Amino acid sequence: MITVGAGSPRPYTVLMHIIQVNLNNKRQVEDFLHLPFSVYRDIPHWVPPLQMDERLRLNPERFPFYKHSHAAFFLACEKTHPIGRLAVLDNRHYNEFNHESTAFFYLFECENSAEAANGLFAAAFEWARSHGLTKILGPKGFTPLDGFGLLVKGFEHRPAFGLPYNPAYYVDLIEAQGFTKHGESVSGYIGTNIQFPERVHELAERIAKRRGLRIARSNTRAELHALIPHIKQLYNSSLEGTTGNTPLTNQEMDSLANQLLWLADPKLIKLVMKDDKAIGFLFAYPDVSAVLQKTQGKLFPFGWLTLLRELRRTDWLNINGAGLLPEYRGSGGTAILYSEIFKSVRESGQFKHAEVVQIGVENEAMQREMENFGIDFYKMHRTYVREL
Repeated sequence: MITVGAGSPRPYTVLMHIIQVNLNNKRQVEDFLHLPFSVYRDIPHWVPPLQMDERLRLNPERFPFYKHSHAAFFLACEKTHPIGRLAVLDNRHYNEFNHESTAFFYLFECENSAEAANGLFAAAFEWARSHGLTKILGPKGFTPLDGFGLLVKGFEHRPAFGLPYNPAYYVDLIEAQGFTKHGESVSGYIGTNIQFPERVHELAERIAKRRGLRIARSNTRAELHALIPHIKQLYNSSLEGTTGNTPLTNQEMDSLANQLLWLADPKLIKLVMKDDKAIGFLFAYPDVSAVLQKTQGKLFPFGWLTLLRELRRTDWLNINGAGLLPEYRGSGGTAILYSEIFKSVRESGQFKHAEVVQIGVENEAMQREMENFGIDFYKMHRTYVREL
């Protein structure tokens, strides 16, 4: 309990208060990291994040984001008990690339308390204004590799590894802060019973032959490592002339490489090549959500053994990204990606379920085509924006 105005004639008490986390204070850091386990204690669909990654984000000495940008972390406490948290980011790399002055909010978790949510966002707005930022957007993470958005459809399903999950009441808590919809993305389910049209495979083969394209894939992690420079070049080239995105730095590319090398099945990472240049990509991973639920997001001391077993036996596949450079998308070029998506699901014989994650709703053509193939878009995430 905090007493406010103790020297005044009518002192009063405040049961809920907001603190900015001191990243050198181990207790405050632990409170911030452990809060989701309290919020989701009765929600079986939730998947704990990988704890070593979460801890790294709160380490300015080691996390690459802090080499160019700033962040603040807030806790809402009822007496001494944390009931909410929020991160606010000043991503200078993003703002320089997009010529903006935008803050991001991220890692919002909260009990169903309007008072706590109001206090957290008020603190975030004040921090953002003090850094000269004029708009706030989110949920949006530290790097382009982070899952984004608030879940607004599909609460009854377990999230794919790395994607946000939240209770339905978060929508009300966030919209009460004056946020409006900024964008939406959908995720779709693929079952092995889908009859993918053979004509699409045939079309993909004809287009690849006519345009001199080939699929590069790896059989070993060493071969996959050799593709990393192509991936970075391809991703950053695809952003030319766009807004709302951020190029990958060398450090972020190293982070992606580490994730690919310990999590991915090399055969499921594919690049579309034109001569020696990568012009398209397909990233797919065996889903490890079940093992993170078992280990509470911890890999040490013994969780990594459970993880290795799960990589070999999970029957879920996450298709985390697919794209072509703009000049190759026309004339049926996307047929190559569709063909490779379904080949990834079928070829290994391991997977019975797959999820294509976070396709922007503005990409109506891709959604329509995928729905025609039988993909069920059963989840939706939404980002919000507000002027400061």
